[in-house]
Amino acid sequence: MTKSANQQRIAILGGGPSGLFMYKRLVESEIKHLVIDIFERKNSLGSGMPYSEEGANKEHITNVSDNEIPVIFNSIEDWVKIAPKSILTKFDINVDTFNEYKVLPRLFFGEYLSAQFDLLKKAADDKGIVTNIHLNTQVTNIIDDAKKEEVSVELNGKEVILFNRVIVCVGHNWPKKYEGKIKNYFDSPYPPQKLAKKFNHPIALMGSSLTAIDAIRTLARNNGVFQEEEGGKYKFTPDDQSDKFKIVMHSRNGLLPAIRFHLEDSHLGKDATLSKAQIQKNIEDNDGFISLDYVFEKNFKDQFKKKDPAFYKKIKDMDLERFVDAMMSYRENVPAFDLFKKEYEEAEKSIDREESIYWKEALAVLSFAMNYPAKYLCAEDMQRLQKVLMPLISIVIAFVPQSSCRDLMALHDAGVLEIVSVGEDSSVDPEEKGGVKYTYTDADGKEISIVYKTFVNCIGQPHLSYEDFPFKGLVEGGTISPATLKFTSEAEGKKEANKENKLVEKNKLGEYILRVPGIKINDSFQVVDESGKANDRISMMAVPYIGGYNPDYSGIDFSEMASLEILKCLQHKKNPGA
Repeated sequence: MTKSANQQRIAILGGGPSGLFMYKRLVESEIKHLVIDIFERKNSLGSGMPYSEEGANKEHITNVSDNEIPVIFNSIEDWVKIAPKSILTKFDINVDTFNEYKVLPRLFFGEYLSAQFDLLKKAADDKGIVTNIHLNTQVTNIIDDAKKEEVSVELNGKEVILFNRVIVCVGHNWPKKYEGKIKNYFDSPYPPQKLAKKFNHPIALMGSSLTAIDAIRTLARNNGVFQEEEGGKYKFTPDDQSDKFKIVMHSRNGLLPAIRFHLEDSHLGKDATLSKAQIQKNIEDNDGFISLDYVFEKNFKDQFKKKDPAFYKKIKDMDLERFVDAMMSYRENVPAFDLFKKEYEEAEKSIDREESIYWKEALAVLSFAMNYPAKYLCAEDMQRLQKVLMPLISIVIAFVPQSSCRDLMALHDAGVLEIVSVGEDSSVDPEEKGGVKYTYTDADGKEISIVYKTFVNCIGQPHLSYEDFPFKGLVEGGTISPATLKFTSEAEGKKEANKENKLVEKNKLGEYILRVPGIKINDSFQVVDESGKANDRISMMAVPYIGGYNPDYSGIDFSEMASLEILKCLQHKKNPGA
């Protein structure tokens, strides 16, 4: 495929939500002579994995509402007015009663995202931007040529197309380890159709996150029925042929995720976070590292001085560890489903009164705000973030929709859903005949070992390692490098190495470093090589592969933020067609 000398040829690899936001940014930009190629493995654009049949059935819903979603081309509220009647009928959407504060079926949201691509494509056509869409196309390799300043994209193992810039937006990826080899062993609950069958025995789930709730909703609807009884009681009744059906969630802390409530700021106060100038000043004052304690104080605790003075008084003298311990201890001291029901009532009041549960909202802001400074943390602080703060964040900011809560409570009341705390030393061993043997230590210190005929891994999208990176041309060419952080204390690094921590090693300078998930990126999401040089031809929005330097990639919010940073970089670079 030939290219004109003044063309700016940009490839977007992946046509899900990340690719959609990147396309929006380019279409709205003033970059001249743009030719955009979008490559998508599936047969449609927009929905990605979570909002297509790869990640959802009709029973699955979003955990965000229209008012919390950044506008792409138009809002869902506006789009439903022009949406095909067949789609509205299929998902029982009434235009006259549509409420932007309600969560939506995930497959319906996928239809909206696909429609946004179509609307943006028309806008691109009107501006003279050329868009080439490649569906059912697998990108099999990427090779960067620094001398020629171009990037080769290999398709389906054979065809190669050259580009000025490549933006990698491939999304979720669950590597299969035992699935397909061990009967009734599932490395993830996706696509959910594989769980849509009868299981007349107890099923083990690893994890209690939103991913686990996806699995529960599918399993329950194929082994029983939910009914609203007189008086408003919501009840689950197993089918006759599923009388032994049961789901057992195994959680490291024995906790259920927190419940969706009214957000005072539907976009989670992103404007209230630390500025880049403040972060840079702290780095300069802190031997080249951002202090996690500083981020915790400024991006979390200080928010309460005006918003919730009473809560601030309770926590003002707490450091990160004491705060997390206080929050987790409270949750761990109340039986999981008792706490879940209590928080459900609290969330209902929050929504009815349109009043936020502010400490949870602020924790969501903190989680999002960790993305920018994470790459500037020292190894010691990253270990604190991973081991101390993220477990609390992962529970509190799940925002489980109310209808999912009702399902879980009805299943628990029917005696077919329970949660057990398994600790960090638990093990899951595949059984040759199918299923697994789950071994863990209970609260009394007794070792428990149970064989389950069916097992579903529900820990959510794993942070994948440098070794998992799929485009080997970038690995072999030295274009990318593993994400690492330095230890400030040689003694601490040596101590971790002596504990045989496989993630701790020495670099070429003899300094102790911590390997964190994925590859190195800079603030503009450009890939970075071993020497620390950023590559202005390749940008990385593929969230599973940047989890070390970008620990909170909460879907749509991440796509909006990252796409803007990448566009800024594209515009500041002198483009051939600018």
